[in-house]
Amino acid sequence: MHIISSAHLSLERVKQIIDNKEQLVLSPESTTAIVKCREYLDRKMEDIDHPVYGVTTGFGSLYNVTIPKKDLSQLQHNLVMSHACGTGDTVRPEIVKLMLLLKVQNLSYGHSGVQLCTVQRLIDMFNNGVLPVVYQQGSLGASGDLAPLAHLCLPLIGLGEVLYKGKVRPAADVWKELGWEPITLQSKEGLALLNGTQFMSAHAIWSILKSMRLSRWADIIGAISLDAYDGRIEPFLPLTHQLRPHTGQILTGRKFMEVLEGSELIERPKEHVQDPYSFRCIPQVHGAVKDNILYVKSVIENEINSATDNPNIFPDEDMVISAGNFHGEPIAIPMDSLAIAMSELASISERRTFQLIDGVRGLPKYLVAAPGLNSGFMIPQYTAASIVSQNKGLCWPASCDSIPSSQGQEDHVSMGSNSATKLVRIVDNVETVLGIELMNAVQAIEFRRPLRTSPRLEKIIQDYRKVVPFIDTDTYMHPLIEKSVEFIRNEKYL
Repeated sequence: MHIISSAHLSLERVKQIIDNKEQLVLSPESTTAIVKCREYLDRKMEDIDHPVYGVTTGFGSLYNVTIPKKDLSQLQHNLVMSHACGTGDTVRPEIVKLMLLLKVQNLSYGHSGVQLCTVQRLIDMFNNGVLPVVYQQGSLGASGDLAPLAHLCLPLIGLGEVLYKGKVRPAADVWKELGWEPITLQSKEGLALLNGTQFMSAHAIWSILKSMRLSRWADIIGAISLDAYDGRIEPFLPLTHQLRPHTGQILTGRKFMEVLEGSELIERPKEHVQDPYSFRCIPQVHGAVKDNILYVKSVIENEINSATDNPNIFPDEDMVISAGNFHGEPIAIPMDSLAIAMSELASISERRTFQLIDGVRGLPKYLVAAPGLNSGFMIPQYTAASIVSQNKGLCWPASCDSIPSSQGQEDHVSMGSNSATKLVRIVDNVETVLGIELMNAVQAIEFRRPLRTSPRLEKIIQDYRKVVPFIDTDTYMHPLIEKSVEFIRNEKYL
């Protein structure tokens, strides 16, 4: 069970909540904060003498249109309906579940003015595995993730579709089955639900957690490749990294020394003086990726522990402030940066794969005994190269674009939602490229027998061989690539 409170929510804790299928419960502190803010707003509405954006007015460029008190509930209902304009592919369920968690956390601070029953229904959806159908396209990443969050919250009012028990169904049907009544939204609630960065942030969390795993795997796979290539250990010695003390570089060098300890291959005399950059500069490249992941992780953790809707309500100060906490720029730029970093992890991986199949340093061309009759591992490298090239196109930063909207009222937007969805595609691609390198690296190691790599790496190779066999002659490679990618989804070797 996870208790929603003002305590710092780390990405590691988020991972535990999702992996362990924990239930959410509001803390007494959060319950009090939510109720206090709602009651303050209700009192404020009784004697308010000036327009309050999104509470007594229209939205966007319609901020100067005052709405009669009798229509304020309908205003919020209309907002959620009208903004559900998402298109394109649906968001994967695991990311939608993160969106629900983050939206609950965002509303729990007591600065949004929502009803307690609204937050509780979001918790009910999370706890019962009722996941709204959300679409990838539609957010500008500025006035909050308006379209995606509208789809996330449509079921609250009995509309939209949800994924429940493996089937996509109308929310209204699932509500009847569960005995839930649609929420009647009160003043400001629709705006609180739609203004926020939970679409971007959920994609970022998913990508960071996966990037952290892939970064660790890249070191292990790179170490197997290094031994298979008969590479040198000197570039990983700590003396060099003391001269250029970037944290990630130091950690990478240390990791390679650790996982290669006891390797017969790394210890044997070398005829060559230097290795290609894809091996020799692993500490610098993998290290830069590590540094970037840690930076982006810190930014996203700050974001998910923030209130990002608008306006912000401060009951103790008797203030309702219309500002811009929904703007995605603080996380859009870091997500674009992480996309570049992870793309580089795939880029250097593909280069190591190329070196392994090049027929040098005693390895046969394409890592088969009879090249010519057999193409061997020729084409998996093509696949990796194609993916790396696609990543380069996806790395164009979405956050450097802006298209004005809402009659110019929203005249600068972050496009962070595009940063987010592109980042997920890139991280998926990196996983595939690393899976291909692992296939090649383990195949190449077999041509070094009877010499052995380190005990730790030999254990990984032994387990890997249970799912991906040694290739003597040409075979159907696609299923083996899929199995290789599936293998590195396991964290027990990290």
